Amino acid sequence: MKKNYLNEFQINEYKNEGVIILRGLFDDWIDKLQSGFEKVINNPSEHGRDNVKEKNNGSFFEDYCNWQRITEFKDFIENSPAAKIFAEATKSSSVQIFHDHIFSKDPGTTKETPWHQDLPYYCVDGNDTGSFWIPLENVSKENSLKVLKKSHKLNKLVKPTKWSTNKLWYKNNNNFIEIPNINENDKNIFNEDLNRGDAIFFNFKSLHCSPGNKENKPRKAFSVRFIGDDVRYIDRGEETSPPYKNINLHNGQKLRKDWFPVVWSN
Repeated sequence: MKKNYLNEFQINEYKNEGVIILRGLFDDWIDKLQSGFEKVINNPSEHGRDNVKEKNNGSFFEDYCNWQRITEFKDFIENSPAAKIFAEATKSSSVQIFHDHIFSKDPGTTKETPWHQDLPYYCVDGNDTGSFWIPLENVSKENSLKVLKKSHKLNKLVKPTKWSTNKLWYKNNNNFIEIPNINENDKNIFNEDLNRGDAIFFNFKSLHCSPGNKENKPRKAFSVRFIGDDVRYIDRGEETSPPYKNINLHNGQKLRKDWFPVVWSN
């Protein structure tokens, strides 16, 4: 019998709140992820960029879509518990990899990651989605990711912005809404201390953010995003992030398996 990683409470929590915490499930993978992380830092892809433009304000580096060239990331996606956990949480019969993403904030970096949803940036639509945010060392709640519970149930998606400039991502934002007012003391904000091997798992529609880095060590996090049964392609009318140029799909089609391989199925 295949091992289950989630209990019914966690599955219902993910459905209702849009976010759960996973304790210690990736401890055996952190060294490997750190190795892959350093490979990307030393040899970024075309997507790699620093979101801090001002001198002496630290560094907020990100890069994505590296799993096919970074063997450690590919191994994690194909062989770690992540895809099975995703299947349990979304009750999907088949799981495809959407993309990987790394984040690094140097000590003293003031640049915050603003409140946002992931889905508006993407060329997909659906509810069977999930992103793992995995810090590569212990992170205090004051320095960790925040997620607004139940925000995956908003009636419309929030306008996406460019993190480096805070300008709107798309020229046409008729299909999006303004971000709701968020009280930083809201009891619905998910915010926890994280230890090595822990992860935050949340829906693509869940609003989330992270602070600058006030600690004296870099904050490095690996993220991987999966899609499940009900996810379909959507043409946003402009370039998405990741861009996935020449994807050659029409609205409502399932994503092509040669670009987004199935990494788990029942």
